[in-house]
Amino acid sequence: MMRTILLTLGLALLSFTVFAQTQTNDPKLEQRLQQLVKGFNGDVGIYVKNLKTGRSAGISADSIFPTASMVKLAITAGVFNQIDKGQLDYKSVLTYKDSLLYAGEDILGSFKNGEQIALSKVLMLMITTSDNTASLWAQSLAGTGTAINDLMAQYGLTYTRVNSRTPGRQENQKKYGWGQTTPKEMATLLTLIRNGKLINEAASERIYRNLIRIYFDQEALSQIPPYIQAASKSGAVDEARSEVVLVNAPHGDYVFCITTKNQKDTSWTPSNEGWVLIRKLSRMLWHYYEPASSWVPAAGMDKYNLN
Repeated sequence: MMRTILLTLGLALLSFTVFAQTQTNDPKLEQRLQQLVKGFNGDVGIYVKNLKTGRSAGISADSIFPTASMVKLAITAGVFNQIDKGQLDYKSVLTYKDSLLYAGEDILGSFKNGEQIALSKVLMLMITTSDNTASLWAQSLAGTGTAINDLMAQYGLTYTRVNSRTPGRQENQKKYGWGQTTPKEMATLLTLIRNGKLINEAASERIYRNLIRIYFDQEALSQIPPYIQAASKSGAVDEARSEVVLVNAPHGDYVFCITTKNQKDTSWTPSNEGWVLIRKLSRMLWHYYEPASSWVPAAGMDKYNLN
């Protein structure tokens, strides 16, 4: 009788241990996310994962949202894929032409016809300053959106796609703009880069180095101490705001992606509801994963915001 009881208890303990090891969701964080987005005037998608424990949480994490400039993460992957195949040379010098211009305040767009620039600098500008002229040039060099989308599919990313200037994706472009993704897939793409699993280890490292040098750091990155390394890419259009961030935190890396669409607030000021939500999420996650940290942004940082 006693042996039967002990065996039953042992099996129950083993079952609980296996369950605890395979439990990947974080109910406490899930609840906090739900509270965070309550009352938001628009649609929100969030995915968060602690890369040390594997535990995750999300809201509409598998729903499709516009990428805006986050699509440049997929574009840079496409270019490095061409470099890996020997179709492009990272150290090559390219010639800028006026036909490449995408009107705006881009650095590359200020070049004169015939000026030269290294491919490495084009890729840096695309990520670091989110230069649209550089990005569309890079999209072409990558073999167009078709080749980039094929690459995303190879990595199991079903919904992360380039729509603009990509044959057969006109309807998607009308709905989502330049690109589309899900919060979980965009976070997965950044994690592949962090782990050296995109293209190859060297290409991933080079891409990651660009991603930790972001000029537009006034949203999610502003809520993470400046002495903590974080890789990120953000995006924004009138009715949508987004950012994907991987934080190399002291107690373990974590990644998160937040995307919005159908926002009622289409303003371009720091008080935009989408940007406020991104900052709140980033701040909450930093203190969630680093509860002993007392860091807060320095007083007066508002006057250094870029928007």
